[in-house]
Amino acid sequence: MPELTQQPINRSELSRDLGVSHASAVVVGTIIGSGIFLVPTEMMQAVGSARLVYLAWLVGGLLSFFGALTYAELGAMKPQAGGEYVYVRDAYGPLAGFLYAWTWIVIAKPASIATIATGLVRILGTFSTFSFFAANAVSVPFAITWGQLVAIAAALLISALNYIGVKKAGEFQLVFTVLKVAIIVGVAVICFAEAGNVAGHGWKNFAGTFTGATGGISGFMAALVAALWAYDGWNDLNMVAGEVESPERNIPIALIAGVATVGILYVLMNAAVQYVLPASAIAASQRPASDAVALVIGRIGASIVSVGMAVSMLATLNGTIMSGGRLPYAVARDGYFFSALGEVHPRFHTPSAAIVFQAALSVILLMMGGNFRQFFTLAIFAEWLFYMISASTIFVFRLREPHAPRPYRMFGYPFFPALFMLTATVLLYYTFRANWPNSLYGLMVILAGIPVFVWFRRQNSA
Repeated sequence: MPELTQQPINRSELSRDLGVSHASAVVVGTIIGSGIFLVPTEMMQAVGSARLVYLAWLVGGLLSFFGALTYAELGAMKPQAGGEYVYVRDAYGPLAGFLYAWTWIVIAKPASIATIATGLVRILGTFSTFSFFAANAVSVPFAITWGQLVAIAAALLISALNYIGVKKAGEFQLVFTVLKVAIIVGVAVICFAEAGNVAGHGWKNFAGTFTGATGGISGFMAALVAALWAYDGWNDLNMVAGEVESPERNIPIALIAGVATVGILYVLMNAAVQYVLPASAIAASQRPASDAVALVIGRIGASIVSVGMAVSMLATLNGTIMSGGRLPYAVARDGYFFSALGEVHPRFHTPSAAIVFQAALSVILLMMGGNFRQFFTLAIFAEWLFYMISASTIFVFRLREPHAPRPYRMFGYPFFPALFMLTATVLLYYTFRANWPNSLYGLMVILAGIPVFVWFRRQNSA
């Protein structure tokens, strides 16, 4: 019998170390940030009734689920690092793919990381122990607060975790996602079980109204945008598809189960808040979840919610850094970005240089303090534009490659992806109308990638 020899590991490729539990944690953990703890206020101010708030949650959840079904087929068919970049590149050519990646690499991902890290610091700052965060740590040559330094440290530490192995980052994601789910369920149980001591609680609150709401179609669209913002992040799994075990099976499972789980948790949390607080109180509250728990069990309740938000933000930060680091890697591998960013660490099998590059951009934004938020608003219009374009690739591949292997064929084709694209189009319209200067600037950021693409293509062909 011939001796079996172990095949050497290809050091130039990423390792498929993320199992289905890690992949599901990326979906759930990245979606659930601070939004569910805060957006009930914005939604109630927009529509004015519990029933319409639930309708917005339902519609937003279904639309996100339709998007996840679409991405499940695409991810199983093309399980490569970069996710949407790969789909847009293969469907519409390298320039279109580059413009997608350019927008996310330069603006969207670093601004998201900076926003999440800053949000984590703000949550920690609600504890008296960390009241010094607002004080300056450095005054020369420019002022940097202790809070900024903590935010930078958080971004760098999570980036370092991703640097030393996707399996370690995946385990971190799984643990903190389980913790955040447990905290959300715990908060809901506390609200329902202990609300008897609170005046004005009960199921009657679900029939209440807030008379100062925006109302109408505009109000409902505002509530829907808030719900979709809370659901945002499910697409991040596809960016790390090149490191998922058995992607043809695990990507669809993680996307479908993950988005469904988030929908259930969101409805549960929203129901708990509305059970304790009437509609007018929700509309007036800056932190409805904290206020609801504080009414039920006292000041310790607000602390529990703050801890839950901090845990939630850590998992979201990890998922965002994990997914974002694969975009510059994928583009560099194609020869349209700095070649060093396409290298894989010989020991850790991660896109180490791309992770460092992303961390550096994030730190620059964090050094700017609150001024970086302008960059994040620039990306909102561009993000929804590329969601629509990425979803449209499923039609291109079905027509162009009808016999290509499809380990998972989405349910509801072509209706569900078409509905998702239509929704993205409507949201693009409302986003543009509500904030047209930043939407125009966002388009300018996208178009600024064209000369960059041309330069790299010339360098590659020289």
